Amino acid sequence: QVHLVESGGGSVQAGGSLRLSCAASGFTFDISNMGWFRQRPGKEREGVSCIPWNSGSVYYADSVKGRFTISRDNAKSTVTLQMNNLTPEDTAVYYCAARTLMVPGLTCSAALASWGQGTQVTVSS
Repeated sequence: QVHLVESGGGSVQAGGSLRLSCAASGFTFDISNMGWFRQRPGKEREGVSCIPWNSGSVYYADSVKGRFTISRDNAKSTVTLQMNNLTPEDTAVYYCAARTLMVPGLTCSAALASWGQGTQVTVSS
């Protein structure tokens, strides 16, 4: 059974940074693509960043390129999202997703993904 636990959310001012972590268990992490998605108030869930199993070509949404960095540690079964220069538009519930479908570096889909419970990120102006 896939189990994902996100941590690291919180409240920051615009320009600040947060680091989200996802601890994974219950599946073969080191051969699974992983990702972070978010749901902003009143909007559908959207892909933020995904990383293939071998940490190859990662995917970033245009809105976060240059500000967010995704990484993973297969030995620890964790995936991390470093978020810098946050803006109020980044306010959302952020979800860790396991087994994302990727064209490495180009697209990321959560059509077959399993989800964590989400962590709230609030950025004030």
